[in-house]
Amino acid sequence: MKKAIILLQNGRYYFGKSFGSKGETIGEVCFNTSMSGYQEILTDPSYCRQIVTMTAPHIGNYGVNPDDIESDKIQVAGFVIKEGTETPSNWRSTQSIGDYLKAHKIVGIQGVDTRSLTRHIRDEGAMNGIISSVDTDLNSLKEKLAKAPKMSGLDLAKEVTTAVPIKWSNSSAAEYKVAAIDFGIKTNILRLLESYSCELTLFPAQTSAQEILDTNPDGIFLSNGPGDPAAVTYGIETVKTLLGEKPIFGICLGHQILALALGAKTFKLKFGHRGVNHPIKNLETGKIEITSQNHGFAVDLDSLSDQLIPTHVNLNDNTLEGIRCDELNAFSVQYHPESSPGPHDSRYLFKQFIEMMKSAKKN
Repeated sequence: MKKAIILLQNGRYYFGKSFGSKGETIGEVCFNTSMSGYQEILTDPSYCRQIVTMTAPHIGNYGVNPDDIESDKIQVAGFVIKEGTETPSNWRSTQSIGDYLKAHKIVGIQGVDTRSLTRHIRDEGAMNGIISSVDTDLNSLKEKLAKAPKMSGLDLAKEVTTAVPIKWSNSSAAEYKVAAIDFGIKTNILRLLESYSCELTLFPAQTSAQEILDTNPDGIFLSNGPGDPAAVTYGIETVKTLLGEKPIFGICLGHQILALALGAKTFKLKFGHRGVNHPIKNLETGKIEITSQNHGFAVDLDSLSDQLIPTHVNLNDNTLEGIRCDELNAFSVQYHPESSPGPHDSRYLFKQFIEMMKSAKKN
């Protein structure tokens, strides 16, 4: 295997071996603490322009398959692991993870001390980095890295959204019509909404509120996605117009956009929340939920207006994880209740959205 290097913006670097496609890639280096679900992580649009470091030491044990994808391609900018499995063992496997990365031309590196890299990011914060298996000259890599934009201020939703409206499901037996604004939606969210008898239409992130309302949906879903929520100004303006018109449910970036539309503020976390074991507290029931998370920004709890009620908080750092606005029939959560991968503790939120649409239809 060819020698490779990952260099961070602050000068820290690690040598390893080329993994996946040979080449060079730049992105914000972050880490995910999940022990499985690497294929879902790779294909999650929320990871656009990010280099993901897996903290679990062995990645690829069960291979990859065409069913466990969250979008139509690998979305990460690069992949960092301790050790990849070349001979996976699982009856569903169709390919090794190394071959999967090669097929999608994704540059990765293995043989890295991922524990050291993760601790460094926790101490210093997420930052840009470059992986290269074609150039190991530090001065040359530093010059390339210096030209890369930081994540703050980047609107990446427009890079991952659908280009045209798409009918995800169109069943005559469906009870509810849902307009999903695609800021980078995960497939399992669509599967779960469909399982609750929803007819789904995906709209591009830059669709106007009027275009959405013209389809007369029963509810509006604001999806997850990558980048800085404050930069998605068109999405914020659309949601401002939609508020009060139809029930609204938001997840991750959709949660942040809803909060911004209601006057709150967002900020960048030091190293983000990424993994499948994050504890949050439901402030309305007192119950603790173990959740799947992937976000680098959060809503400022102290910036909420009187009409916004905090519903969930993160027990690791007390950041805001959920809000609701009763008078405008809207609610959202920062984490991923569709949990792909992850625990199913929070899937009740989809039923909550259904009940909200059901009540609105009656009235």
